[in-house]
Amino acid sequence: MTDMPTQAGDAAATHPRRVFSGVQPTGNLHLGNYLGAVKRFVEMQDEGLGETLYCMVDLHAITTWQDPAELTRSIRELAAAFMACGLDPKKSILFNQSQVAAHAELGWIFNCVARVGWLNRMTQFKEKAGKNRENASVGLYGYPVLMAADILAYQATHVPVGEDQKQHLELTRDIATKFNNDFGCPDFFPLPEPIIEGAATRVMSLRDGSKKMSKSDASDMSRINLTDDSDAIAQKIRKARTDPDPLPGSLEGLAERPEARNLVGIYAALADTTAEAVVAEYAGAQFGAFKPALADLAVEKLSPIAGRMREFLADPAEIDRILGDGAERAAAIANPIIDATYDKVGLLRSRPR
Repeated sequence: MTDMPTQAGDAAATHPRRVFSGVQPTGNLHLGNYLGAVKRFVEMQDEGLGETLYCMVDLHAITTWQDPAELTRSIRELAAAFMACGLDPKKSILFNQSQVAAHAELGWIFNCVARVGWLNRMTQFKEKAGKNRENASVGLYGYPVLMAADILAYQATHVPVGEDQKQHLELTRDIATKFNNDFGCPDFFPLPEPIIEGAATRVMSLRDGSKKMSKSDASDMSRINLTDDSDAIAQKIRKARTDPDPLPGSLEGLAERPEARNLVGIYAALADTTAEAVVAEYAGAQFGAFKPALADLAVEKLSPIAGRMREFLADPAEIDRILGDGAERAAAIANPIIDATYDKVGLLRSRPR
């Protein structure tokens, strides 16, 4: 796999800065999604350093079976959550993946570029398929190839992702490199750079610090949903699992304390500070003092999101209009890139130029 740079460099050399990322519409967003992804999306939008495209990746969602009515609801709910968190459809392009044909078109071309051996090394497929690998969909197996198409259909240069998606970004870079080499166009597709940063890029369960916070967890107490009201947020923080020891004076003291480390990371991310600063402020404090402070902070930052989501969801037709407008703007960027891709591969294209 291609070694990825830790700082901006090769992608921006020949392509204008363009940010792309996506989230699956498969149920309520939770605190982990917000801190690990959406909060950073908003920050990158507001930095104004280039175009930002944020996608509801509904084609990825159907790699496992979805109830059709529930999927429609989830797409609108995710769009409402994006906007409630601060993504502005006038500043960013917000759209759902299935409305822009370029994703599926480029996905097939990349299926013919990617190698089976590359996909066999994808750890997320092994984790999601588990012991039922032979019964998993072909779509789930090829998920990383479609992800590469999502990104490269816009010649995106920067991709904010969580740690668990880093391997997929490596594959995206490998596909871009092979396509460019195979068709003699060394700078056509950029090698997109992952943006993995922040105090809480991997938020863990409130009930088990060894497991990632997940909407699939049977216990609702394991996560804070973005739809939770103030009382629910505070209660979940108060009941979060911890240990009997006070907070240490340095981060090294959290190395073998996953639940404590998780809560410190959440506090730091919500407060826009560092875990080191949080530990320094609360060194020696018991969780009986730290949890109420964290609960107050979480309520302050998160409870307004639920209210704004309800306002957006009260007008589904407006959400659909925003997504339709975003799809048109996204297609206007992607279509010339796909046309050029067809030319390079030698395929005929009937769409008017």
